[in-house]
Formats: sequence, structure tokens, C-alpha cells
Amino acid sequence: MAASMLLIVSMALMLWYYSLAIWFQLAYGGNFYQDFDLTWGDGRGKILNNGTLLTLSLDRASGSGFQTKNQFLFGKIDMQLRLVHGNSAGTVTTYYLSSQGPNHDEIDFEFLGNLTGDPYIVHTNVYSQGKGNKEQQFYLWFDPTADFHTYSILWNPQRIIFSVDGIPIREFKNLESIGVAFPNKQPMRMYSSIWNADDWATQGGRVKSDWTKAPFTATYRNFNGADACIWSAGKSSCTNSSSSDSSLPSNSSSSSSSSSQNNPWLTQQLDSMSQQRLKWVQKKYMIYNYCTDTKRFPQGLPRECNATTVTS
Repeated sequence: MAASMLLIVSMALMLWYYSLAIWFQLAYGGNFYQDFDLTWGDGRGKILNNGTLLTLSLDRASGSGFQTKNQFLFGKIDMQLRLVHGNSAGTVTTYYLSSQGPNHDEIDFEFLGNLTGDPYIVHTNVYSQGKGNKEQQFYLWFDPTADFHTYSILWNPQRIIFSVDGIPIREFKNLESIGVAFPNKQPMRMYSSIWNADDWATQGGRVKSDWTKAPFTATYRNFNGADACIWSAGKSSCTNSSSSDSSLPSNSSSSSSSSSQNNPWLTQQLDSMSQQRLKWVQKKYMIYNYCTDTKRFPQGLPRECNATTVTS
């Protein structure tokens, strides 16, 4: 009798856990059919498992890519990725926000492949009004090909924070007050792609893609864009504002205050623990910082690099 009861309880717990997992996936994991369009690759991008998984593949003929159906003007975007396993030299997997046109804004994660056993390089950049040249690069403190890890972009009117598994690796602050452009006026979609860049991606192009290892495949799950202001028909889902020329979601102070209360990420900043983690990552894992590259900028470092209020 006791054994039967134990079996019933165990089965009930397993059913509850399974139901909870499905609910969590539906509530927070997003659905790739619902949220994204496969935009190129002639079938090399695939949505699997009832929309809970997406893969992008690269072979000698082509890479592949996708984009969100929605545009955003500020948001916190999370995605779990498992990068190309094994010899990924020459490949680049991207995950970024971008508007369109020659004066576009862009917030970049790029993952530069490498030879088996060598670390991936995480390349970050920020474009505003078509101008970038704000690169920082990092190694990771884990193998990004062995399992899924969460890569996040927090983009609010005050700052952009790049995070990996909840640990900030980079902060780019809004320094328009000293003449540094900041992306805050153009709605952006989230894009991702995998493509061949063996002319530069691995050891400056010295190591080429090994096509005998193709297809190279990156896998995605658990997209979360719930904390984001969807931009549609000239209006933000966070407010009733219809102006895309403001650096805030609304021109009204009362409306802005209400938006911040309903969307605390709109004013989120790094607390003391997050600042310590950021310093730890940048001390141990940063391998390139444009703000220290005096050879690249012989006439002087960019203005934000000398600002005491910018993290670099």
C-alpha cells in the first residue's frame, strides 16, 4: 500500500514538474514561430520542437539567419545559445539589435569561432547614427559549445549593458551630454545569423573554415523579449507616446514616471555587486578594448574613453 502511494505521489510530482516546465517555456521562453521570421539561408534555418528551438546552419554554399517580427525602442532581450561545437574556425555567429539604413543604430554580440580546444571570442560593439568603432572583446569563463548559456542586452535611455548568464561584461553609458552619440531614437529588431568570415574571424584570417566539418550549427532557445517596448505604427507599447524623436519612451514626465514604474528595467543600472562582477570580467577576460588602443587612435582616444563616468 505504501509503495503504491509512493508511486502515485512520484507520478503526480513528475506530471506537475512537466506541466510547470511547459508553462514556464510558454510564459517566458517565447515561441520562435510566433516571435521570429527565418529570413535567409534556403532552409538552413529550422524551427523545431513546436517552436521552442531554432537552429542556424552554415555550409560552403550559404549561412542562415532570422529576425524578430517586432521592432523595439528600448528593452531587455535574453536569448539562450549553444554555439558551434568542435572546429568552428572562420565562422561568426551573431546576435544583435539593429535598425536599418546608412545611419543605423546597432548593439552587437558576435561570437568568433576558433580551432577545437581554443576559446571563442565574444566581440561587442555599439553603433549610433551609422558609426561604430567601439569594440570590446572577451574570452568566456566556460565552454559555450557544451551547453546553452544566456546572453542578454539591456538597452534603456541611460545605458546599454551586455551580460552573460546574468554577469555584466560591458556597460556603455549615454554620454550625449559630452557629444557622444547614443542609440535612442531608432526602433530596432533583434537579428541573428551564422556566416563565413574566414578572411578575418580567426587569428586575423590565418585560419580558414574547414568545410569537411560542415554544416556548422548554432542552436537557440528561450528567447525573452517580454521586458521590451514594442514599437508599432509610431507608438511604443510602454507609453502612449507617438514621437520617435525623444530619447525617452514619452515626452510627458508623468507618463515617463509611470513607464518606469511598470518597467523598472527602463531605469536599471548596475548595483555594487554587478559592478564588482563587471570589473572581474574585464580584468580577467577582456582581450581588446578600443578605449586603450592608442595606435588605432593616434589623434586621441574617443571622447567617451576619457569620461570618468563611462565604463571601459
